[in-house]
Parts: sequence; C-alpha cells; structure tokens
Amino acid sequence: MVRLDRLVNVLGGYGVRLCNRPRARSTLLRSVAIPDASDRPVVGDVLLAVGAASVAEAVAWATAARSAVVLVRAPAEIRHEAAATGDRAGVAVMLVDPAVSWSELAGVVYGLVLEAQETESGRGPTDLFGLADSLADAVGGAVTIEDRLSRVLAYSRSQQGNDPARLETILVRQVPDRLRKVLRDRGVFARLAATDEPFFVEGDPEHGLTGRMVVAARAGRELLGTVWVTCSGPLTGERATALADGARTVALHLLRSRASADLERQVESDLVTQLLEGTADAATVVSRLGLAPGPLRVIALRAHRADERQTALLLAYERATMGFGWSRAGRSTLLGTTLYTILPGERAASAREWVASLRTALPEGTRVAAGIGAAARAAELPASRQEADECLALHETRGSRSAPPAYDESWDDILLQRLRAAARAGRTPAREPVSALRRHDAAHSTRYVPTLRAWLEAQGDVAAAAERLGVHPNTVRNRLRRMTEITTLDLDDPRKRLAMLIDLAVSEDD
Repeated sequence: MVRLDRLVNVLGGYGVRLCNRPRARSTLLRSVAIPDASDRPVVGDVLLAVGAASVAEAVAWATAARSAVVLVRAPAEIRHEAAATGDRAGVAVMLVDPAVSWSELAGVVYGLVLEAQETESGRGPTDLFGLADSLADAVGGAVTIEDRLSRVLAYSRSQQGNDPARLETILVRQVPDRLRKVLRDRGVFARLAATDEPFFVEGDPEHGLTGRMVVAARAGRELLGTVWVTCSGPLTGERATALADGARTVALHLLRSRASADLERQVESDLVTQLLEGTADAATVVSRLGLAPGPLRVIALRAHRADERQTALLLAYERATMGFGWSRAGRSTLLGTTLYTILPGERAASAREWVASLRTALPEGTRVAAGIGAAARAAELPASRQEADECLALHETRGSRSAPPAYDESWDDILLQRLRAAARAGRTPAREPVSALRRHDAAHSTRYVPTLRAWLEAQGDVAAAAERLGVHPNTVRNRLRRMTEITTLDLDDPRKRLAMLIDLAVSEDD
C-alpha cells in the first residue's frame, strides 16, 4: 500500500509526470494492473497502460479497471489534453517519458505499491503494529519495537505486564533519557550490539521498569532495531523461539522500509540539488517534488556534537526526510557538511519553527546552526541558497542559542560580514585615519575611536553623540579637534566619512 503522492515523488526521477487531480495525491493505492493480452478484465488501483494508442484509450481502460491512476506513454506536450481527459473520467493521469522502458517502470511500481501486501501472500505481516500484536500473542507479554536510537516504531495493543516505563516510552515516542542511561549503565546496549540471542533485563522499580526480554533486530552485522517484551522472568522454550523469529521478521521489515525510503530520498535529493544549483525548468522540478506553487525558502543547517560531527549531521538528514513527501512540509538534500531544505511559505517564522522542531528531535547535546534564505520563486532558489549559506555562517559566529537569522531580516549584518571577510582576505589599510586613532587609543588610553564612531553614527550631531557616550557635548568637540592634530581627519568629505564608518563597522576589535 502506498499513497499516490509517494508514487509521484519516486516516479518523477524516471521521467513520469502527474498531469491532473492534485487533490488525489493522498489516495491510497493497494494494487497494480496491466491490460491482459486476452482481453480478460483486470482490476487495480494503478493501471500500467501498456500498448495504449492514446491517452483517451488508456483512461478508458483505467475506468474499466476501476483504477485511481493510469500510467500512459505519451509526450509531455499533450499534458493539458491528458489532464482534461483524466478529469472528465475522474482518473489521475501520469505521462511516461517514451524513453523509459515499461519493464523498468513496472518493477518500481510493483515494488512500491505491493510493498505492504505480503500478509495476503502468507509471508507474514509487514505492518509493524500488526507484527507487534502477533508477537505479543505468541510470547505472552506487551511488545514494543524500537529503532537503533530507541525511538518507538510500533507497539502491541496488549497491556499484559505493562508498566510506567513502557507507558511513558509510548507517550513520548522514544525511551526517556533517564531510562536510556539506566540501560546503558547496565550494559544492555553493549550486549545488544554483540549478540543476536534474546536476553532478560532485570526490573528497576525506582524507574518504573519491570522485567524485560530484549532481542536485536539485525541485518548481517548491522543493528536495525530492538524488540522488547514485558515479563517477570526470562522467556524459555517456544516463547523464546517466537521472540527470536519475530526479531528476524522485524529486521526484514525495517530493511524493506529503509530501502524504500532510501529510494525516495535519492530521488528527492537529486531534484532538490537541481533547484539549488539552478535548472532551466525549475517550476516543473518543484511540481515533481510535490511542493505547492508559491514562495519558497531555502534553509541551510549544520548539526554536530562534540565528538560526532558527521553522525549528528546524518541524524539531522534522516529526521528531515523521515516519512514520505505527503507527510512533510519540506524537501531536503545533503551537500557536503550542510543539510539544505526547501520549505514552502513566505514567513521566516515558519522556517524557524521547522528548525526548532528538528533540533528538538535530535539527541540531547546536539548543537544546531541554521540560516534562512529570503522568500523566492522556483527559479530564484540558487540565490536563496547563497543567502541561507551566509545566514548560516552568521549564526555560527553568534552561537546556536540565538534564533536562526533570515536574510530579509538580517541583510545588514550579512553585508557587514561580507566586508569583514573581504578585510580579512585582503590587505587592510594601515595609514588611514581610523588606524592612526586606534594606535593612539592603545598607546595613551584615549577614547578617540569610540567618539568618532558615535559622531559618525549620529550623522554629525554633537549632542546626540555626547548622549550616546555619556559625556558633555564640549567633550566631543574637544576630542574631535584633538583628533585632527593626530591624523588627517577630513570630516567635511562625505565619501571619507562613509569610508571611516565602514572601517569602524567591519572592525571586530571596537
């Protein structure tokens, strides 16, 4: 089972385009059909119109097959005609690039749509909640399935042996940090990393934890997740065997889910990269990503821990792309050491909320820095990316505790940052007036540079400058007169006043 939105997102990487019925993207698709050469009727939510001579014929076949969506090979130029034909019949039409082979496309479609149908074929449930229920019945205890970061993936309806620790874990969707510490101190996680055999974990009444059987769900040597069962003592015999078998089934499900998610992530990443680097048909790429037309913002983000910089960044990317397109606001890619996300909407506050939500989902102690580009049209996203990069660099200098800057709100700080970078990269003048005054202040403990700054920022208003400095106006006049004795200070020249103000603004020392 898969939603049409996910099918559209994945097939977009194969040159397939949805022409109409955007509201139908939440439709659930459970079956696939291909017209039979013997003209026997076929039924399926997705119809691959192999051999259709026209869009009209493909839509007619889809209507007869009671399909929600039909894939038909046709040039992109007829998409408006195809959309009208599909709308009249109430069928979503997806145009297939003539260069794409049906065999390749069929493999992808069948893999996506039938991914969750193995229960019917007798190979065991792939729905994790159903699997948790079945396993709970077999072992006689409440079951919780978690990923390798102790986040809850599924749990059984059974409350047998339930305890406060399990209830809290389910409510917050992950094992609380205090319980993780208890388990880590006992060596539970180290043992899970080393063995495939189920083992018993003694209860801890102080933390609301009764006994647990736990087993790793592993693919080869890689730990994918864990299965936990509440029980008063170690499971033995058939129940222990059922737990071990259940863990292997969980591992298969997690592998399939990850492979499917990785496929969508790759397609999404490629499309987002195209938009960030610039493409001639940006509006079409935005449509293929399932983003609504309108203003977009680019978010540039880096995450790191003291000793795990790359791990934190990968976790941020995984969290940003968790769930499929229809369930997420943004679309993301990972380029070098930066996570980029394209987020629909004009408000910078929405982008900050997205960053805050991502930060909350990362492990405690993870530092996150982010920058937000100005709102842009699809074709302007490369510029928004550059703005996001500059805002990210600004946020890293300010510290991650501050709010992520947005370019349209912080352009002045960005400009000064550019000037500072230019000053550091090039030769800074050493004989101009501001440098001479800095040397004099350092040697004689005078306050000429702050006075000059205050006077320039007050646009020559001595009274305003004096108020800012907390001195009498005559003190300002006296200091300005003495400055002219130290260096050539042409305060009547507007260009020199501007140059001195820029020099002061980009100086990090004052």
